[in-house]
Amino acid sequence: MMKKALVLGAGMVARPMVHHLLDNGIQVTLTSLVKSQAEEMIKGRENGKAILWSVDDEETLDKLVYGHDIAVSLLPYAYHSMVAKYCIKHKKPLVTASYVQPKMRELDEEAKKAGIILLNEIGLDPGIDHMSAMRVIDTVHNKGGKIKEFYSLCGALPAPEAATNLFKYKFSWSPKGVVMAGNNDAQYLKHGKIVKLPTEKLFRDTFEIDFPKVGPLVVYPNRDSVPYKDIYGIPEANTIFRGTMRYRGWCEILDAFKILTLTSYEKQDLTGMTYADMIVKIISADNKNDIKQKTADYLKLDLDSVAINAIEWLGLFDDKPMNRKIDSAFEITSDLMIAKMQLGGDERDMCVMQHVFLAEYADGKQEVIKSRLLDFGTLNTNTSIARTVALPAAVAVRMILEGKITETGVHIPVIPGIYNPVLNALEEMNIKMIEEYGLPVSENI
Repeated sequence: MMKKALVLGAGMVARPMVHHLLDNGIQVTLTSLVKSQAEEMIKGRENGKAILWSVDDEETLDKLVYGHDIAVSLLPYAYHSMVAKYCIKHKKPLVTASYVQPKMRELDEEAKKAGIILLNEIGLDPGIDHMSAMRVIDTVHNKGGKIKEFYSLCGALPAPEAATNLFKYKFSWSPKGVVMAGNNDAQYLKHGKIVKLPTEKLFRDTFEIDFPKVGPLVVYPNRDSVPYKDIYGIPEANTIFRGTMRYRGWCEILDAFKILTLTSYEKQDLTGMTYADMIVKIISADNKNDIKQKTADYLKLDLDSVAINAIEWLGLFDDKPMNRKIDSAFEITSDLMIAKMQLGGDERDMCVMQHVFLAEYADGKQEVIKSRLLDFGTLNTNTSIARTVALPAAVAVRMILEGKITETGVHIPVIPGIYNPVLNALEEMNIKMIEEYGLPVSENI
């Protein structure tokens, strides 16, 4: 009998998952707030069904979960625990690509009692990063070695030929989420000491790497790296750093935005104001004359710096009405970025990931190990970010239904029973981490 998967949410990453499940003989029900969006992804396939559904309709959710063998939540992360409760009620496994929230973690015992897995963080980052890191870590540990230093870097970017604006960035996933991530604090472990970074310093603590076939990329810290000592089982490590990769220019521009409070969520009355008026107010200038020079002076930057040129290119110096009332600078800035920085239909995106390990063995020998992913989107079909987020989750769905993943409770993919079969299946789809062992210590970051 054909297995049935319920996929909640027909957003930017749903398509590759839906097609993978349909192609593997799994019946798919895809929900969306816009039915036509789901219908377009199903494309009249006889084992696919599109339905209109919204998160406030829990009665329908209850019935949908009951009527399927597994549920996938591609909804905003705040709704995953609501879906999980119905999965526990009806003893149906759940898969999400989002970070485990405390409310989800609390359901571990209930999920075990129900005999189901609630599998989270099985996308790209989080997801492929966990699985590929653990494959190397377990290999080193199995040889009696220790991980002394660990760096994990990831970026979702336009392909080099599509990086044509001053930010060298185009949105291929949740645009507001990209800008929001720039408001995070960060901390990491460096040679035994915890480095704490408040959000205002986030884009100043950077370094460069040369990524093969791409060129120089700038790295800045990603959230809190310290818990990965426990998550990855590497108590011996004295350096643990997780970072985000961008092309040159992004960090300088975002740092200027932070100084100008252009990503602040604070609401203010902007009635009747132009973009230039808002900048005048922020820098406490006496008028709009020569606003570009005044902003450069305020930021202590050259008039021709990438940050000043980017602010101008976005339109923030324009004396054009914003048509806002009570609103935040974050909404205005991110809306301008969204309007000007979408990945075009004829442009490719790419995902880059690199882990760097310093391993040490009982005889005192040390080696650097690198594990690297470079994946490009395909024109007019699937973006790389959609493939690399959706396909690990889709493979996990298939393997749970086939009985190849048998764990119960709340999990992320850091155990061999999950990461090995998923990574092997992804390699068949040309999503492959290239591993290099035995590199000299000089290859460390």
